[in-house]
Amino acid sequence: MKKILFSTILALAATGTMTLTTSCEDQLDIEQKGVIYTENFYKTDADAEAALVAAYEGFMCNVVGRNHDGGGPSIYTPLKLILNECGDDVLAAGANSGDNTFGIMLNQFYYDAEAEVPKHMYTGLYHSVYTCNLVLDHFAKGTTAVQKRCAAEARVLRAYDYFLLANLWGTPPLVTQALDPSAQPFNCDKDPEHPMNHQQLIEWIAQECENAANDLDERKSKDDKDGAVKVTKGFAYALAGKAYLFAGKYEEAKTALKKVIDSEKYDLVPGEKYADNFHIEGDANEEKVFEVNFEYNTGKSNWGGMIQRSSWMETNYWDWRADHFVVSPNKVYCGGVDGWGGLGVPQWFGDEFYKNDGDHSYRLNATLKHIDDAVYHMPYGKKEIDNMTDEQKKISDKIGINDPVQGLYGNSTWLAFKQIMRAPDTQGKKYGDNIRLNNYLVMRYAEVLLNYAEACIQTGDLDEAKKYINKIQERAGSKTVSETVDMDVLMKEKSYELWLEGCRWFDIMRWNDTKAKERLTKAGTVVPHLFDKVFRAPKADDQDVTWEHGSEANSRFYTTNTPETNFKVGFKEGKHEFFPYPQTVLDKNPNLKQNPGW
Repeated sequence: MKKILFSTILALAATGTMTLTTSCEDQLDIEQKGVIYTENFYKTDADAEAALVAAYEGFMCNVVGRNHDGGGPSIYTPLKLILNECGDDVLAAGANSGDNTFGIMLNQFYYDAEAEVPKHMYTGLYHSVYTCNLVLDHFAKGTTAVQKRCAAEARVLRAYDYFLLANLWGTPPLVTQALDPSAQPFNCDKDPEHPMNHQQLIEWIAQECENAANDLDERKSKDDKDGAVKVTKGFAYALAGKAYLFAGKYEEAKTALKKVIDSEKYDLVPGEKYADNFHIEGDANEEKVFEVNFEYNTGKSNWGGMIQRSSWMETNYWDWRADHFVVSPNKVYCGGVDGWGGLGVPQWFGDEFYKNDGDHSYRLNATLKHIDDAVYHMPYGKKEIDNMTDEQKKISDKIGINDPVQGLYGNSTWLAFKQIMRAPDTQGKKYGDNIRLNNYLVMRYAEVLLNYAEACIQTGDLDEAKKYINKIQERAGSKTVSETVDMDVLMKEKSYELWLEGCRWFDIMRWNDTKAKERLTKAGTVVPHLFDKVFRAPKADDQDVTWEHGSEANSRFYTTNTPETNFKVGFKEGKHEFFPYPQTVLDKNPNLKQNPGW
């Protein structure tokens, strides 16, 4: 039977390779209708565009989405967990220590080669690599401008896939063409034909982006929304610069990143619109260098065309733990959806952020919310609560944290706010109250400026670095605007500006940030609980009781620490720098060697 191309490409990722095949018995070898034969496809500009659409779909579903093609999870997107939960600036939280184990094992470093999040991420990335390779296999030598552009966009998408693979697994197989399903590729540093170590792989990623740039469209202007939701010259140079930065090639990083700046096609949104960057109102705005356009696939049902492709119950996962409040303070804000409290903020991080930015920071107020501000100042949609004064709210049992056993597990007095859905993000609950429809953010211009500033610091160009760090600080509305800059200033500024945007874990590893690593070695040894004295007074056996404002007399909320875990926890040097290759992949590919320490 002839090979056929379906509208939804099927792929196999078990060995880090993929193929598209179909076979059947001779008696079933009948003419198929409604399909396109592969020998008749991959010919025209329209075919190139269609193949590229499949690559974007593969990228959306399997890299930034829920690993839809690989049978991924329902309640989280692997990319957000794997890039953020290992950082020192977040806590994996939930109902209790037995909840959210897939996030907690990342946050406390007791995952292994069977862990579901790394497995979903690894297979999802190679699904995406495969759909990009299909475009490149057929159109890398295209002769028309359309075919060249499609190949270039796929090349940069694949480069981003490998940027993640390289920084998560070190030396993964470098697969640059669609392989036979029986292929067993080597780790790239052990490839017998073209060995490439980790450093060389990162440099290859940068070079792929630069080589693709000439054939890519440039964003037309800061107002060009279409230019923010596809791969353009701007994103290619931004990713090239980021890769060169990671490789320690600082002059090359400066050159690539300055091209993005000099294009004048991007800008920071005003401070009062900072929060819009993470909601539907900010889709494809002037600050977006690249984000994945999230639209309903009209060729499918609501389930397959929207819900399965969305982040779906991740909305609940990231939201505050609703059933541990008398009334969830953010229920009106997020449109009524109940949260499961999967994310917490370490006390040290919230305190340092507040000390740096101050009360009037657009950035801080869009990123974190103090428990007082949440409970006393968010609208409840109930007159009997909203009409109370602050003094009345401080003693009222109609609001607050009413769980006397766990309180808010894994939480300090700072609550995570950047990731919480706004009611408009569902467009009137078009597909459900927990189906947010804003785009998947990949890179903001703020990151470009901070990466450029870092490259400038590393090359001694401190005045240039200060210029762009100050732009970030001033837009943030921060009370701190640095008069001098160095790597310490840059590192702190980046941790505040790009919190929960997938940067912190990679930065800790590449900077060899000893202070952050020290915190990570203690991850999971104690876990904070946030309690409310109206519903639970401190107990004699509570450990490290800390009142939010220094004493019980002027505080309603307090934290305690509990050593609850039964696992060996904490970051281990020589092991946790890279994730283990999934055991299911190793079992099928003897040429793939496990990372050190695993």
